[in-house]
Amino acid sequence: MSGHHGHDHAHGHSHGGHSHAGHGHSHAPASFDRAFAIGIGLNIVFVVVEAVVGLRIDSVALVADAGHNLSDVLGLAVAWGGATLARRSPTKRFTYGLKGSTILAALTNALLLLVALGAIVLEASQRFADPAPVAGLTVSLVAGIGIAVNVATALMFARGRKGDVNIRGAYLHMAADAAVSAGVVIAGLIIWQTGITWIDPAVSIVIAVLIFWQTWGLLRETVEMSLSAVPRGIEFDQVDAALCGLPGVARIHDLHIWPMSTTEPVLTAHLVMPAGQPGDAFLSSARAMLHEKFGIGHATLQVETGSDCGLDCPETV
Repeated sequence: MSGHHGHDHAHGHSHGGHSHAGHGHSHAPASFDRAFAIGIGLNIVFVVVEAVVGLRIDSVALVADAGHNLSDVLGLAVAWGGATLARRSPTKRFTYGLKGSTILAALTNALLLLVALGAIVLEASQRFADPAPVAGLTVSLVAGIGIAVNVATALMFARGRKGDVNIRGAYLHMAADAAVSAGVVIAGLIIWQTGITWIDPAVSIVIAVLIFWQTWGLLRETVEMSLSAVPRGIEFDQVDAALCGLPGVARIHDLHIWPMSTTEPVLTAHLVMPAGQPGDAFLSSARAMLHEKFGIGHATLQVETGSDCGLDCPETV
């Protein structure tokens, strides 16, 4: 019996995995490989250019921006690493493969962004006290190239950011940097026209606040995922009601829904069916329903008759 159950379990997973891939989730990260490679390449080239020019004209703003763009390369590398590891095949030790690495990557990216923000604010506050003379026009030109690089990279990830928090982390990192570069351009132009040097740090701080607002959401969501919270976009009560509504199900208990990766939710539940085991067709149609309605590709359902259950099965979970 246990052997048969094990086989059935494996079948359930391969079925779920197969249909899920068809759904267009599992294969999404693979299509971003080129975007990651191009993004990392562009940013490395830009960092070198920016640092060299910054040191030549003695602009603190440009050297700082180069350092900040270097954190982008790191952010992209982390997201890419997470997406790549997630495609590794399951092993006896890691039975889900390494899909959870996308969650770790997104969490790391959120933390990297917060560290970068701290650096921006610290540097800006120092510049308030001792404003460095800035060659406004040159700074604007170089930072302008930065906007182009970051916007181009961000756009490559824009289509994936809704469905995958890991891709959203990479996207936010790029978009945040485009905003910082835009701030540097505007500040450079205003300084060039007016000679008011405190504009530079003031703009930096305004941008830092805006990025913090975005990053906070990313951090909260990735921490929730790390703690196996029900993924956003799936309503626990709706799944509960859908399972309770299946023919022959008297009640359900031990319903768990958690993210295996940033794109793939998993579900386990115990169904109390007094009429007994309804057969494989019922189970596969229940799994198909969970996949179509809620995008849950991996569901494991345990059927109980409830006769020996006594008071351990409350009506509500």
